[in-house]
Amino acid sequence: MLTKTSSLKQLVILSGKGGTGKTSVAAGLMHLSASSKFAGVFVDADVDAANLGLVTEAKPLETHAYWGSQSAEIKPELCNRCDLCYQVCRFNAIQQPRSHQDAYQVVDLLCEGCAVCAQLCPQSAISMSKQQDGEWYRAHTPYGHLFHAELFPGAENSGKLVTTVKQFGKLFAEDNNLPLMLIDGPPGIGCPVISASGGADLSLLVAEPGVSGIHDLERIIQTLDHFNIPKVVCINKADIFPEGTQAITELTEAIGLTIIGRIPFDPLLPKSIVNGQPITKFAPQSPAALAIKDIWRRLKDILFNQDGIE
Repeated sequence: MLTKTSSLKQLVILSGKGGTGKTSVAAGLMHLSASSKFAGVFVDADVDAANLGLVTEAKPLETHAYWGSQSAEIKPELCNRCDLCYQVCRFNAIQQPRSHQDAYQVVDLLCEGCAVCAQLCPQSAISMSKQQDGEWYRAHTPYGHLFHAELFPGAENSGKLVTTVKQFGKLFAEDNNLPLMLIDGPPGIGCPVISASGGADLSLLVAEPGVSGIHDLERIIQTLDHFNIPKVVCINKADIFPEGTQAITELTEAIGLTIIGRIPFDPLLPKSIVNGQPITKFAPQSPAALAIKDIWRRLKDILFNQDGIE
């Protein structure tokens, strides 16, 4: 059983892969939570391709630089051209001078910030400088405040940026006595997913029927099992491939997971995305909206009426 001292509940929405409809589900839950006593703060943890704000009418309030990595910098006036930095750089990030008038150059996109060259330079001609890898934002939506971020192209350390966005979202929630932090997680099972899941009271896994969907659902379940994070499952587009839906049902039953909802294919859902609104607001009586409403009712029961689930 999961126990926490803080009254803030963290719900992370994951999928193990992209394209399952995770963000559409998250947007619907944002809208539904805002009209209840469990209104909270929201975090888009997919910093490589944040799009929750696009379907929740987000308006930026604050922009902050994110400094996540470092890069080598060579001071030409101190360099004696010993060539040691070029020899030890395994990432080919240091270019040799083409003439006596030129200096050694560092290619920022290739530099991994390992600082080996700076440690070994006999002239102390190399220093490490911080690099801006992206930006993070606080935005206002009709449903509450949204924290999200954008990682610059080619930049790394996305797990650190996810942690940064989550930390500020959590501080905002605690300062304003909000009961819920809803996190729209990134796809896959890598470092950003682990960062998004840290401290979660419950994870909602959005699966889709199909061979790849089942495979990736198994992977994200294994990842969350490793960190002992409680989880439930919902199946999106559950009616388009009944055999796949049945396979997911059998998988979850075999390992003791609960399926808390099956969302049917709904042609109104892409229209809601075009209009920049959650499906539960754009078409509240549509099949998908009704299914998400039922999922929200069950999530509330798990998060706020129990300490957790196995």
